[in-house]
Amino acid sequence: MLKIAVCDDEPAYAKQISDRIKRFMPDCEIERFLSGEDLLLCGALFDIYFLDIQMEKMNGIEAAKKLRERNEESIIVFFTGAKEYVFDAFDVAALQYLVKPVDDAKLQETLVRAKKEIRKKQNRKDRQIFIKAGHKNMALNLCDILYFENQRRKIAAHTLRGEISFYGVMADMERETGADFCRCHRGYLVNLFHVTEYDRETITLSNGERIYLSKDRYHDFVKQYMRYLRNGGVSHV
Repeated sequence: MLKIAVCDDEPAYAKQISDRIKRFMPDCEIERFLSGEDLLLCGALFDIYFLDIQMEKMNGIEAAKKLRERNEESIIVFFTGAKEYVFDAFDVAALQYLVKPVDDAKLQETLVRAKKEIRKKQNRKDRQIFIKAGHKNMALNLCDILYFENQRRKIAAHTLRGEISFYGVMADMERETGADFCRCHRGYLVNLFHVTEYDRETITLSNGERIYLSKDRYHDFVKQYMRYLRNGGVSHV
């Protein structure tokens, strides 16, 4: 069962949008909050967050940034009476930006998209590659890999748990890992999920490590990374 949080400082609207969500997604569990502070103090993790942007004290954008620090996989949907926050919504990789009053068709479409994105993220988590490191055959979860590094005849997989070296060819890794990884340099294949920031020469990863970004690959990297975010990837920025 999907868990959904609705956060709006207008109690009547919070109840109304919750009732409408329940009508389109009857098998979900919904909890309402009247402020960003209450939502964060709750401590529970939800699959989907519906956040009003224009709230007193902590607004929806600020709450979303805090939520991203706790859970990078959750779906965030903003709704507001103003349009000027749309670029701020991009900073936290929001799925949708809904302008009040939200019509039923748009709300239903957003819920369908959210369910698809959740399934997509789960499939991404489950993906593995198989390697032979020394005398051991190993399965590596792609979501745990920060980047691959070319080491002459070997490849080093830099993971959240350490480094694993194995014989291989980087071009084969590119084909096997797919669009979630980018060849940002002749010697590096980076997992876009773990990218936190970049400039024209380096990419910073979620563990604080920095790797090289070739000047001649910069534009291709940016295009692939933007496409990755649009297709449901979660930025760590």
